[in-house]
Amino acid sequence: MTGHAWLLLATLAAAIGVLVLLINSRLRFHPFVALMVVSIGVALVAGLSTEQIADSVEKGAGDILGNVGITLAFGAMLGRLLADSGATERIARVIVDRAGTRSLPWYMAGAAFVIGIPMFFEVGLIVLLPLIFSVARRLQADGRIKGSAHVYLAAPTIAALCTLHGMVPPHPGPLIGVRGLHADLGTTILVGLICAVPTIVVSGPLYGRWIAPRLAVHPDRELVAQFTGTAPAEDADTSSAADGDARPGAAGAGRTGGVALGWALASVLVPVVLMLLRTVAELALAGSSPVRHVLTFTGEPVIAMFAGFLFALFALGYRSGHAPEKVRESLTGAIKSVAGILLIIAGGGAFNQVLEDTGIGKAVESAATGAHLNLLLLGWLIALVLSFSTGSATVGIVAATGILAPMAGDSGVQNSLLVVAIGAGSIGLNYVNHAGFWLVKESFGMTLGQATKSHTAIQTLVSVCGLLMALLVSVFV
Repeated sequence: MTGHAWLLLATLAAAIGVLVLLINSRLRFHPFVALMVVSIGVALVAGLSTEQIADSVEKGAGDILGNVGITLAFGAMLGRLLADSGATERIARVIVDRAGTRSLPWYMAGAAFVIGIPMFFEVGLIVLLPLIFSVARRLQADGRIKGSAHVYLAAPTIAALCTLHGMVPPHPGPLIGVRGLHADLGTTILVGLICAVPTIVVSGPLYGRWIAPRLAVHPDRELVAQFTGTAPAEDADTSSAADGDARPGAAGAGRTGGVALGWALASVLVPVVLMLLRTVAELALAGSSPVRHVLTFTGEPVIAMFAGFLFALFALGYRSGHAPEKVRESLTGAIKSVAGILLIIAGGGAFNQVLEDTGIGKAVESAATGAHLNLLLLGWLIALVLSFSTGSATVGIVAATGILAPMAGDSGVQNSLLVVAIGAGSIGLNYVNHAGFWLVKESFGMTLGQATKSHTAIQTLVSVCGLLMALLVSVFV
């Protein structure tokens, strides 16, 4: 390596250090602001002209917002329609209706898996809290669980939601990886699901069954009452009241408004099916086939998510009798809730473009090649360190994608596996500087140690299992 290449690597290391410092210091920079500061600083140190810097930042931010940002907005609105209609709660309750005590964690994982396809981790958890609280009350009243019934049910929920959030499109993190690494979207969905299922099994039901007897977790009674529609004093009541809360529709029938379960499931699956059909068409049909052109168009992430959103808008919004004004207000709130994520994505796009334009990406490629590092392991490690250091999984994904993009080569299964490995890395070591950690801790009334043994441990287990699955699949492709 040349002296200039070493200078570029030193610049990257310093940039990452400054990024972590700005986000975690007393200044508490917003990640978007920190990414912009670091992007411009790297460009200046690397010798780009002022005109080149402006073009690089604008191109990087604009390109990624045009590709991922619109898809994310449609996904957020789709998730809000599902939640407001009561459809997500109904999906979950139908799944767990006939479950026995030992099979409940598996059904909870299944419910979280279905709901987690279009929803962010935090949103999905909030949607499922009424179900977790209601069923946990039933289990505690019947005395069928040793330890914490809440952890027994929450562990598979957390595992499924965070696995999908980090490793499987159409979530924004994996979509950023797909775009930056030029991976095939359909292939990434398939590979992500292959890696996700064993990961969820180990990190959710199995770990939850082991850790639940070792934790005494008791959520605030008023919070339980707020989510289940019961009086706080009923928290220790008999099993008959708890059973009533746990039946499908008991707590959310009013909000469900007669929405058929089939419509809700279709709304979730429309975008995913369209994306998968695109991959099938590209593999099975000739390039001149009109059917392939149509499926390629409808399988574009923006178009697929738009189609799913429109389907849900009429099937779960207007068809359910909601006033158009209320629907519009709800959708506006959904967009506001992801505004911060959109800005972080824009800042990450600018950072990635600067890394490309300055040649830092090529320097990293040269160093990694000389050190003979496994690309999947390297991507996982970079995303893990940055996510843990900055408190943002998105920052970990966008930075790792930008750093490793020059090494990814042509689109293929390996690129899809790299997307999964980077996403898995961004999930691990989710601790006190992550919003999700505090959401879980406060929702279940945990101490810091209990939240570490449950939430942090689950997400780190997901991260490690996700990497191992990606490495295992890479052996056979």
